[in-house]
Amino acid sequence: MKKILTLFFVFIALSARSQVLRKRTTMLMGGRFDITIVAADSAAAEMHIDIVIREITRIENLISDWIPATQISQVNANAGIRPVRVDREVFELTERALELSRLTGGAFDISFAAMERIWKFDGSMTTMPSPESVKRSVEKVGYKNIVLNKKNSTVFLRMKGMKIGFGALGEGYAADKCRDMMLERGIKAGIVNGSGDMSVWGKQPDGSDWIIGINDPMDPGDLFAVLPVRDGAVVTSGDYEKFVTLNGKRYSHIINPATGYPATGLTSVTVFGPSAERANGFSTSLMVMGKEAGLRFISRFPEFSCLMITDDGKVFSSSNLDIPGRQ
Repeated sequence: MKKILTLFFVFIALSARSQVLRKRTTMLMGGRFDITIVAADSAAAEMHIDIVIREITRIENLISDWIPATQISQVNANAGIRPVRVDREVFELTERALELSRLTGGAFDISFAAMERIWKFDGSMTTMPSPESVKRSVEKVGYKNIVLNKKNSTVFLRMKGMKIGFGALGEGYAADKCRDMMLERGIKAGIVNGSGDMSVWGKQPDGSDWIIGINDPMDPGDLFAVLPVRDGAVVTSGDYEKFVTLNGKRYSHIINPATGYPATGLTSVTVFGPSAERANGFSTSLMVMGKEAGLRFISRFPEFSCLMITDDGKVFSSSNLDIPGRQ
C-alpha cells in the first residue's frame, strides 16, 4: 500500500515554554518510521524516542508474519491443524481485525496474506490474468474461516494454507500504542509516523498545530492540500505510483480480497480519525469499495472523515471534513 502523506513542521529548538523538538527516522516493521517527540530538554526527547523504538520492536516481534518465531507465524504454520494460544494483546488485535473484516464485508480481510500475487505492477504485465487464475489466487483468503476462542485466547485458521497478516494494520497499531504510552509518561506532544500511518498529539513547541501536506496523485511532488492536524490520526492509501493499465483501464495495486481483482476508480483515499489502526483499515477498504459505497460506509462512523481523489482527478470528501481553501 502506498502512503502519500508528507509531514511539515517548524523545527524550534527552544521555545518560550522551554520545550524542544527532536525527530529520528529508522526502519522498523519493514518500513520507515519517523518519530517526533516534544519534551522539556533534548536528553528527555531522545530517551523517549528510544522507548518508542523499543515498543515498536516489541510489537513487531509479536505480530510479524515474516519472522518465524512470532505468534502470528505460529498461527499460520498451524492452519488447518490446531488452534494456537496467543497473548491477550495479539488476540485482541486479531479480534479487532476480524471485526473490521466483517464491517467492510470483506473489502478488508485479515487473511489477505494468503493471496497469490498474480498481478504485476513493475511494468512487466501486458495482459489480463485469466478468470481461473484470479479465482485460484484467493482460494485461501476468507475471514469467515478464522475461529477465535476468547476463553482460551486461541486463533485457528480452518484451511491449510491460510495465513493472517497485519501488514495493513500493524504500523497503525504501533503508532497508536506508542502515542498512548508517551501520554502516560507525560510527553504531551509528538508524532509517530509508521510509513504514513500517523498518530499525532499535542502541539509544536511554539504552541501551533502540526501541519501535514497531502501529495497530489495527479502531479507527484506537488501538494494537493495542507491542513492542521490536532490530536488523532491520518492515513492515506493510494496507487499513483503502483498501478497497471490494461486495455485502457487503470488497475490499482490494492486488490479486493473477496474477488482477486484490483480496485478501480480511486487513486487515493485519506482517512482522518482517532485511531491510526482503524484509519488504515478504512482507507484500504474505501479504495476497494469505490467512491459511492465508500462514502456511504464512512458516514456510519462520524468520528472518522475521508478525502477521496478519483482516477480522473476529481475530489470528493465525507460531509464532516472541512479542507481550508477548498470548496
